[in-house]
Amino acid sequence: MTSPQNGHYVKANGLSMYYEEYGSGEPLIFLHGGMGIGSNFEHLIPAFSEQFTVITPDSRGHGKTDNPGGEFSYRLMADDVAAFVNALGLNQPSVCGWSDGGQIALELGIRYPDLTKCMVVGAAWFRFSETYQNALRTMAVESSGVVNIEKITQALPQMVGDWRSIHSFQGSDYWETLLTHISNMWWTPLGYTPDDFQKIKVPTLILVGDRDQLIPVEEAVEMYRLIRGAELAIVLNSDHSLPRTRADLFTTIILDFLLRHKT
Repeated sequence: MTSPQNGHYVKANGLSMYYEEYGSGEPLIFLHGGMGIGSNFEHLIPAFSEQFTVITPDSRGHGKTDNPGGEFSYRLMADDVAAFVNALGLNQPSVCGWSDGGQIALELGIRYPDLTKCMVVGAAWFRFSETYQNALRTMAVESSGVVNIEKITQALPQMVGDWRSIHSFQGSDYWETLLTHISNMWWTPLGYTPDDFQKIKVPTLILVGDRDQLIPVEEAVEMYRLIRGAELAIVLNSDHSLPRTRADLFTTIILDFLLRHKT
């Protein structure tokens, strides 16, 4: 799927942001999860690019996008996406985010309420739950800035191999630096209030698997109830890997939502 003619760079919020673009029609931005890259959605692009111009940026410090200051926060990454949208001259794109991408989408909805047409907030959290904290520790992300590289390399060799490969543009061991830096963001409570969710104006779909290791279903339901007019989809027998392991169902649910809000 990926080919050189689809890859581009644009200056946005002090970054040189790498992105790929496919299809034609109204713009749809996919926001990947932490330690991922835009091409993580590659297997989904054929279905979505029949209806939309699909745009898949690499987030700050991920893949081929730089991060000169080494700083990470969901608020800052939402600023990156807003600047990215403006740099490309996009008119109210739809946004679909998963995991960290879902967090960024949530920040966009709160802080840039007129920027998007609609958004999918996938596998996002807002309570600093015990479930979430335990999941981070299981991944050997022990606390803010403290990552047990040896443990995670032994426990998750295939995942580490993928991280090393997709971030090799910035050095063979860059993934270790990225994971350590990004752990600070993962361990920082978001501190949202009910009033924050009332700022979201656009149609919003909250999406989560019923067995997500990080996001309790109850938390997704609470978020759905806090956002005016939101929709909720809970996918049975699915965890945090839902976009890959249940790709057909993931695509069906999201396309149904997006097409109902397409001009």
